[in-house]
Amino acid sequence: MRVLIVGGGCRGLDLARELVAEGHAARCVTRAEGGRAAIEAAGGECWIGTPDVIGTLRYALENVTLLLWLLGTATGEQEKLAALHGPRLRMMLEKTTDTTVRGVIYEAAGTVGEPLLATGVAEMELAREKNAIPFALLGSDPLGARDAWLAEAQQAISGLLAGPRRVAK
Repeated sequence: MRVLIVGGGCRGLDLARELVAEGHAARCVTRAEGGRAAIEAAGGECWIGTPDVIGTLRYALENVTLLLWLLGTATGEQEKLAALHGPRLRMMLEKTTDTTVRGVIYEAAGTVGEPLLATGVAEMELAREKNAIPFALLGSDPLGARDAWLAEAQQAISGLLAGPRRVAK
């Protein structure tokens, strides 16, 4: 399995380390070349891009099983943050259609504020309704106990990989 981790900072790198240790691949997005060393030290594959410009992430989806949108603690101008949890997220979700992506994990907690996070959750629900994109929400405080956040992320990954349960008739 390969994940694409967009955002998440240090906790995203911790998750990448865990996934790589389990034999999975983690492609981690950074805005600048300066982030490469930390990503590679965690065993991840570095992708230079930004969620502010979805076109820079389009090809990062190649051979990805799960997309992780971990921007609950993103910082910056309110207008740009609103775009990351609204139109930019919607554009990224549209790019997952007809790819190998089997699910999306959205960080639905953090410092960006409840209205933006609620917008992101609504985008996830719209993508599921419109394009049948399965998703999971992370509700643990991303700046709280790191172990709790990592455990929830791992559980979300396992749940999406298991897929819907089908009963034979």
